[in-house]
Parts: sequence; C-alpha cells; structure tokens
Amino acid sequence: MFKIIFILVLAYLLGSLMPGYWLGKVFYHKDIRTEGSGNIGTTNAFRILGPIPGTVVLVMDILKGALAGLLPYFFGLHDVNIMIVGLAAILGHTFSIWIGFKGGKAVATSAGVLSVYNTPLFLMVCAIFITCLILFSMVSVASMVGFTFASFMSVLYYQDVILSIIAIVLTVFVFYRHRKNIGRILTGTESTIPFGLVYWFGKKNK
Repeated sequence: MFKIIFILVLAYLLGSLMPGYWLGKVFYHKDIRTEGSGNIGTTNAFRILGPIPGTVVLVMDILKGALAGLLPYFFGLHDVNIMIVGLAAILGHTFSIWIGFKGGKAVATSAGVLSVYNTPLFLMVCAIFITCLILFSMVSVASMVGFTFASFMSVLYYQDVILSIIAIVLTVFVFYRHRKNIGRILTGTESTIPFGLVYWFGKKNK
C-alpha cells in the first residue's frame, strides 16, 4: 500500500512540472500565463515563445505522462493499472502545486499516459488530431475531437472499463476547459495555427 501511495504522489509531482512556464521564465523572461491565451501548454508556448520551445514543451508534457504511466513497472507493481497512476499525473498537470494549483488543459499529458497504456489507440488519436489540424487549423478542435474519438474507441472497440471511464471523464473535462474556445469557434473568432486548410483559405481571401 505504501508503494502505491508513493507512486501516486510521485506521478502527481511529475505531472505538476510545468516546462512551458519554466522555459518562459528562465530563458525568455516571459510568463506565458499572462500573455496570449494565458495557458501554460504547448499552443501558447508556440505562440509566445516560438516553435522550438513550443516543441520542447509538447515533448516534455507528453514524456511526463508516459513516465508517470510507467511508474508501476519501475517499482514492480505490475498489477497496478497504468491509467489510474497516469490520472494522478494528469491532475498534477491541471492543478500544479508549483503554480498555485493551476495548470493546463491536460491534452499532451493525457496523450503521454495513453501512449504507454494503449499504443495503437494513441497512434490513432494522433492521426485524428493531425487530420483535424490539417482541416480546421485549430488545436482546440483537434484536441476535443481527439478525446471524443478516444472515448468512443475505448467504449465500443476496446471495451476497457477503466480506460472508458477515465477517457469519458477527461473528455468532459477537456470540453469544459475549452469552453471559451468553443464560444470563439461558434463566433468565428478562434485563433488558428499557421497551418491547414482554414488558415490557408483565410490567408488567400485576405
């Protein structure tokens, strides 16, 4: 029992690490919580810090989710479900102890956990995510569609009870965290990335 509590706490602390916030502060003297969208995740890091630090943030956020998911194996607890331990890391990312229990939208860290729990589903979600980026040029749309797809697949195809429950809860949570984005999507004012059909057509029509 002590080991289980220990890895849950460790997973939370791993998830709480905020590369976007720290990279901005240390190397660029910027607090990305007060610029752009105010989010500490990948999209805002790309927007405020640039493509290289944005990519670093993406990789580190995915990696911390994957590492948290692997903790049961590192400690010889092979019967402890990866998704449950990974959920602690996702909570850490969303409610980080280092920045006043605030955090990101849990997209990349959730993907990291899924990558070690169900790699085929992770790859399918990545394909859906990239396809949505190509079509809509909006990370918010790609994120919400990706989580919705993961939920449907976990329930209808994999029939994994734990994965299904966590996926559905996270999908609802991600939609909630994107509520302002949804409002902007409906009014046609959502920010686009410099990539994809919506961006290219918009640029062409200007």
